[in-house]
Amino acid sequence: MNRIAIPIPLLLAALAACTPRPVVAPAPAPMPAPAPAEPAQPPRVAPVGTLTGAAPGEVGMEAGLPARLDSLANAAIANHAASGIAIAVGRWGRLVHLRGYGAIDWAPGSPPVTDSTLFDMASVTKVVATTTLAAMLEEQGRLDLDQRVSWYLPGLSDTTKQRITLRQILTHRGGFEAFAPLYREFRGREQYLAQIGARPLKYAPGTATVYSDWDLVLAGLVVERVAGQPLDRLAAERIFAPLGMRDTRFRPDPALRPRIAMTEVDSARGHIWGEVHDPNAWALGGVAGHAGLFSSARDMAIFAQMLLNGGEYGGARILRASTVARWTAAEFARSSRALGWDTPSPNSSAGRFFSPRSFGHTGYTGTSIWVDPERGLFVVILTNRVDPTSENNRHVALRRAVADAVQGAIVDAPLVDWEARAR
Repeated sequence: MNRIAIPIPLLLAALAACTPRPVVAPAPAPMPAPAPAEPAQPPRVAPVGTLTGAAPGEVGMEAGLPARLDSLANAAIANHAASGIAIAVGRWGRLVHLRGYGAIDWAPGSPPVTDSTLFDMASVTKVVATTTLAAMLEEQGRLDLDQRVSWYLPGLSDTTKQRITLRQILTHRGGFEAFAPLYREFRGREQYLAQIGARPLKYAPGTATVYSDWDLVLAGLVVERVAGQPLDRLAAERIFAPLGMRDTRFRPDPALRPRIAMTEVDSARGHIWGEVHDPNAWALGGVAGHAGLFSSARDMAIFAQMLLNGGEYGGARILRASTVARWTAAEFARSSRALGWDTPSPNSSAGRFFSPRSFGHTGYTGTSIWVDPERGLFVVILTNRVDPTSENNRHVALRRAVADAVQGAIVDAPLVDWEARAR
């Protein structure tokens, strides 16, 4: 068999022609360079040190809110809830509503109510003046909330009352009766302290919660004793002046009467105008831990924003943020009471939608303040509902309607009926 000799180079070339080429995977595309990190977005509403005016839409609220509040206030006046009303609403440091309605009295020709009309704040005095000063003294280490009140006020000498603590009176758990007309017989701090010490307790201290003016009368006396100054001077120097609350004061000068809302017609005192309405505060000289303060919607807006700012406003620090948080939180599971302050409860003036972390207070004359830290919100309503008689309770519905209208106007957060959940 003859063999055919094939040169090696030709054989290799033929084999190469018949062998399939290997599949070569395409080179991976180079990874794109990471995009530069986007700068942190500023908050939707930049914080401010002092209140600035803004339209509701700038802070996530419906544009129609002011018209709704106008309607509620004017309807309340038409229904004789009060001759005069002032409302302040703020959110995230923006003042979205500040307006007065009606007049300082029902008499024709009475001066109109403005944002600077002075109202008798009644029990709102408890939180704006007395509670704030007590919190300041606690920060300084000069007050111990769990110390006995009698340690600060030796005049409280009754054996049972000697065990009452400052925390108990600030949360209305001191055992005292709700009210007594001491003003009919007694005058001044020494006589009142003696009478509070002599009257029997209504329940064992710490076992119940009964709202009582005597608790804050005593707290005011403690503040004065520890600080060594009268309550009105302390509040003016340490709270109102630093914050720029130009209208707020005890015992307003009679020259300010055209700016002061009138209150009740009293059989002994006549038509009360420019003097404290509360008779026990009047018997204490117009300056007391539970009542006596006069203020305006403008000033109360400043005070509320200070609390939302964590105790600071316009560069003036009044309290630490931790102190504000601690003093405004409910102290006990079965009570709405915080230290001096109140928190929402069923059928309260906070309405249905203020969050459980909210806090506020009301006054007998028809005043109220509510602050909701979760929504950066405050609502101030001032009225003289006791003019001419304290039997008028039409302001109660107004408070809840305003609170609900304001909360319902928020469009950037869910609306939760917290009152229904609490039932």
